[in-house]
Amino acid sequence: MTDFLSLSVALLPILVLLVALGVFKWPAHWVTPAVLILTLVLSLVYFQSQPNLAMNSALEGALIALWPIMIVIVAAIYTYLVAESTGSLEVIETFLSGITTDKRLQVLILAWGFGGFLESVAGYGTAVAIPASILIVLGFSPLFASVISLIANTVPTAFGAVGIPVSTLAQLTGLDVRLLSGLVALQLTPFIILIPFVLVVLTGGGLRALSGVWPIALASGLSFAVVHGLTAAFLGAELPALLGSAVSLLVTVVLASRYRSVQSPPTNTAPQRKRDILRAWLPYLLMFAFILISSPLIPPLNHLLKEVHSDLTLVAGKPVRFYWVATPGVMILLAAVIAGLAQGASPSQLLRLFGKTLTKLGPSFVTVMSILAMARVMGTSGMITLIALSISSATGGLYPLLAPLLGALGTFVTGSDTSSNILFGQLQTEVAQKIGAGPAWLAASNTAGATAGKMISPQSIAVAVSATNQSGQEGNILQKTLPVCLIYVVLAGILVWALGPTYLNLN
Repeated sequence: MTDFLSLSVALLPILVLLVALGVFKWPAHWVTPAVLILTLVLSLVYFQSQPNLAMNSALEGALIALWPIMIVIVAAIYTYLVAESTGSLEVIETFLSGITTDKRLQVLILAWGFGGFLESVAGYGTAVAIPASILIVLGFSPLFASVISLIANTVPTAFGAVGIPVSTLAQLTGLDVRLLSGLVALQLTPFIILIPFVLVVLTGGGLRALSGVWPIALASGLSFAVVHGLTAAFLGAELPALLGSAVSLLVTVVLASRYRSVQSPPTNTAPQRKRDILRAWLPYLLMFAFILISSPLIPPLNHLLKEVHSDLTLVAGKPVRFYWVATPGVMILLAAVIAGLAQGASPSQLLRLFGKTLTKLGPSFVTVMSILAMARVMGTSGMITLIALSISSATGGLYPLLAPLLGALGTFVTGSDTSSNILFGQLQTEVAQKIGAGPAWLAASNTAGATAGKMISPQSIAVAVSATNQSGQEGNILQKTLPVCLIYVVLAGILVWALGPTYLNLN
């Protein structure tokens, strides 16, 4: 009875969050501070955390939310506002319409291909904020643009931000990074192939939407899956999502162009000069270049930029390191400013737009900081560990069916695949040893499940809401992404359980 009571108390913040957002559809910037207070009270009163530990955990989470997460959101929205003010968004709209006016294919190009590419090089919400904002320019409703971008931003997150989630998991568990990368890619392969079909069906409003474009959806998923899997197996964690999404984007654009020429020849729209097109895409080209050259793929520059950092110790003697330059948000801001000046914006105009960005994102600051603070308090108070151990002990040999659910839960609470792996990665390997499963296989399942949780994470939804100017719509978005997430997690659990014996001795 005591164990059941403790588990119920540990689950209470998550349940309140789900009900408040998903059922009552209350605004997240109201709900999340209240749930944070509830979590603090439970940690102090029931789990008897030291007051200093609880408060410092919350403060640490809030600071991590500000940097590096909120700086990426600020940078993404700022990039959009600069592009809007200089007229480059209209050029991009015309350019993409020139490739295809078919909304199903526009979703595959932007939410799937371009979004996956942004996730691979930047992460931290860019793959939701930027594609969603461009989709709105192309005529999609803000709600749909948010939902479709969240669903697309699932499998690429496993190797997002140049492979940080998997490389971190390998470091924490002591597992070989190439073995772990290969197993993560293997578990994700069916979903990489399936998700483009799901995006097309959702965009077209039913299975009939696949008519005529299913070969493109298949090619989009297969090209991503093959490159993703081979890169993970032979090269490790840094490049699978980057190369997979880049190849998928190229394949999709080429096939979409040919599909349009067959179905509906281009209309007599005004021709665009290549120079204008290049200048319109300049923020995103610079974004990619800056993030790439400052990433671990270029070690000398990466190490030099990482020298600019500060360490802050708040919890259990473990310092949190803040990189002030070597972080995607700074690179995106730099790209936006340089591109804005090249596109004709004045310094004063860019400064005004930055102030407008900060004002616009006020509710998102509250939401994201509260969510990360809540996650840290749940972690240091033992709530997360209690939930994980309760699930594993109650299921025994059937645990692999639920292993991805644990990863999804971690991402739901923290908004990050990396954080989910930090919370549950070691626990997955320990449970694997207890039940005779392969430690690497179950560790990989945590990452696979974490990708599913990304689409329902309040933090991710907050990014989508901010990018599409939909304050108060968090509950509606959650209501639409939750069923997809549940199906994803169930299928992932069946796959992990069914194939587990094959990988029993891989550790």
